[in-house]
Amino acid sequence: MTTTSGPSARHGGPVDPRPRAVDPRDAPAGPAPSASEAAGLCDQARDLAENGHLDRAAELYRGAVAADPPPDVLARALLGLAVVEDGRGDTAAARDAARRALDTGDARHAPRAAHHLALSLEQDGEGAEAERVWRRLLDLGGPGHTAVAHYGLARAAEERGDPGAAEEHWEAALAPPPERAERLHTETVAEAARDLAGRLLGRGAPGAALSAADRGLAAAEDPELRLLRAAAHLEHAIADLDAVLEPPGEGGEPAAPPTAGAAVELLAGLLALRGDAEGAAGVWRGGLRDLGDATAEEVGARLRRGFAHGGEEDGVPWWEPYLTEAVATASAPALAAELFAVLTRMHALAALPALEGEANPARLREALVQAVRTPDELVWGPGLHADLRRRLAEATGERDLLPEDWPERL
Repeated sequence: MTTTSGPSARHGGPVDPRPRAVDPRDAPAGPAPSASEAAGLCDQARDLAENGHLDRAAELYRGAVAADPPPDVLARALLGLAVVEDGRGDTAAARDAARRALDTGDARHAPRAAHHLALSLEQDGEGAEAERVWRRLLDLGGPGHTAVAHYGLARAAEERGDPGAAEEHWEAALAPPPERAERLHTETVAEAARDLAGRLLGRGAPGAALSAADRGLAAAEDPELRLLRAAAHLEHAIADLDAVLEPPGEGGEPAAPPTAGAAVELLAGLLALRGDAEGAAGVWRGGLRDLGDATAEEVGARLRRGFAHGGEEDGVPWWEPYLTEAVATASAPALAAELFAVLTRMHALAALPALEGEANPARLREALVQAVRTPDELVWGPGLHADLRRRLAEATGERDLLPEDWPERL
């Protein structure tokens, strides 16, 4: 939310017909400009500020203020000075100028000055004073800045732990803007909806978050609101699938194995999508262990869907438990990365002697030993070594062909 965007707010109160007294700090070093020159100085200062010449822009805005112009020009100059001083990093001077602009009561520039000042205070953790400024903004009128003020007051109430006041101001901030609302109004509704929907999702209230997102989208199309809306639907889906897997009440029947198996697969996938890999793994394991044999068979088939068995003629291939665990814990990409890293290392160790035409048996053996021992430190390394032991035993009929501490003795 910008502090100076959007058309002017409507006049919400009386304007002091006399400008404030000139602050001596605003007096320029040279001849003071006349009041009639102040508006032109503001135009020049704005152009300079837009092109990054903040120091010179600040000088011209100060000159415009020192010219003792009419209240509307004075308010414009002070607001411009507040924005420029902020850009220059002089927070104290920026706030002083914004307060003076606010005190003019100008219908166009005072609300924007209040907005700028309240945001500055809020960002520095000065919540109590920021809240006072938001309330002043609320009194200045204009639907756009009224929405801004309610949004600021909602944040303030959240910060001090007052849910009742927060709810009141959230409701006002999300009030539908009129059909031809100013841009500031529609942007504020969308921003407030994003903020509230995110807070509600964090509190475990997806229904309320969905409602907030819908209200924001009614005001303005917004990709982030669409994402929050989808996240709310995701939480609803997780709750529904979790209910499918709940033990039935007295006299009730558990879900049929195909239904329960599908619920396990979907719930685990959604939890993984949400970033809860541990929860996803728990769902898979619960489906294999706690829902009966028929459901366990259904869950196991879904968990292993698409596995290639590599031509194994008997039993389960040695790698399947590791692959199953990777799917259950949503860590299949990490396992794939490990496998490719090991394959690359083994390939390099074996290929280099071949490329060099190595004829030294000791050098060749050392390269092969390094290649064989490449996966030793990985969780699936012992399984790979055990598989070789099993294959040799089957091929030779000798159960303990390899030493007990193989491959350490290589």
